[in-house]
Amino acid sequence: MSTHTTIPPDDGHRALTVADPDNDELRHVVVGGGTYTILIGGEDTNGRYALIDMLIPAGGGPPPHRHDFEEMFHVLEGEVEVTLREETSNAHTGETVNVPALAPHSFHNPTDRTVRLLCLVAPAGLEAYFAEFADSVPTRTSPPPKLSEAETRERVEKSVALAPRYRIEIV
Repeated sequence: MSTHTTIPPDDGHRALTVADPDNDELRHVVVGGGTYTILIGGEDTNGRYALIDMLIPAGGGPPPHRHDFEEMFHVLEGEVEVTLREETSNAHTGETVNVPALAPHSFHNPTDRTVRLLCLVAPAGLEAYFAEFADSVPTRTSPPPKLSEAETRERVEKSVALAPRYRIEIV
């Protein structure tokens, strides 16, 4: 017995998106010392996913957290440590890591060089979270702004306060 599924008609208002990570017109934001370039945002995908190019400095990465959306990393350059439910694995250039929704996790650059990742989140929203507290920079490779201890603390406090609105829990 075959089942027939009807998909909705094409939404002619949505267009092809082509994103060059070095395009200065894209959003480039600094999160925790790393520069994140929003390649494809929720506004491009009707909220279905977002794609972010991440430059993670030596020693960088977020604190342990969890969220109710799927997250995947593809390592473009370098090596990253990913801890999922207290078990740590290393991912190297060319490897892809899937982080299941709801699982406590973190990632960390254990090297002395910048790591470059592509991060896919589904559904979109993480990019909107970053836009609420992160500092903008002109390009993907611009140095992060020099912040005072008070300014750094203010960014961290704002990111923690906003997290629940974006279905993120710092653990």
